Amino acid sequence: MIFTGVTLFAAVLLWHFGLIQQMVVSDRTHISSLIGVLYIGASLHCLWRTIIISREDDAARRAGQLVAADSRLLAFHESAAGVANELPKGLVTAHIRNLATKAGLQGGGRLDQTLLLRGLAGQLRGSNHFGSFASDTLMKLGLLGTIVGFIMMLAPIAGLDAENRVALKSSMTLMGDGMAVAMYTTLAGLVGSILIKIQYYMLDDATNRLFNHAVGMTEVHVVSALERQSAGSK
Repeated sequence: MIFTGVTLFAAVLLWHFGLIQQMVVSDRTHISSLIGVLYIGASLHCLWRTIIISREDDAARRAGQLVAADSRLLAFHESAAGVANELPKGLVTAHIRNLATKAGLQGGGRLDQTLLLRGLAGQLRGSNHFGSFASDTLMKLGLLGTIVGFIMMLAPIAGLDAENRVALKSSMTLMGDGMAVAMYTTLAGLVGSILIKIQYYMLDDATNRLFNHAVGMTEVHVVSALERQSAGSK
């Protein structure tokens, strides 16, 4: 929320002083506008993923508290749907249910959750990798705008007649327009790429913390309880 608030405040200031309008008007290729639209889209995707991870984190912590307080929720031999009914819905709860099912099917011994944890990690990350794609795309669009701008700037020089002052003045105007395109698109691409990386870095950090919490909770409370129940049922 702090990062979003600061970003919105900076955007309002830029709009108030007319810098955004100037960039849009000066960029005849509209690459800067495209970068802005893609940035907004990527930010909304990051917000959506952040809400999902936040809900999963709340569900995982409630599930951990319930399991730690009453390990009978993991009694796979009593009710196959016990975990699903008692624990809050979520990916971590589904992982716990899979562990309970696996413990019941293998009928004792050490419970290895390595493969299940790999699947949980993939599910928690979901489409977070879109952040790297979006950041790289914004950077490359900025570089594309730089190249297009330099082409626009240098193109008038080929047919420039130094004795024709009208043509010279027109060429200087075109060169200025090309330089504006190159600079604005580069600036928009770099700033957008950096801001997207910051947002998805925070999202990835929250996802990793949720996964580490799930690993610790299941190893300490779930796996040990399931192995104890399996040993006691023999």
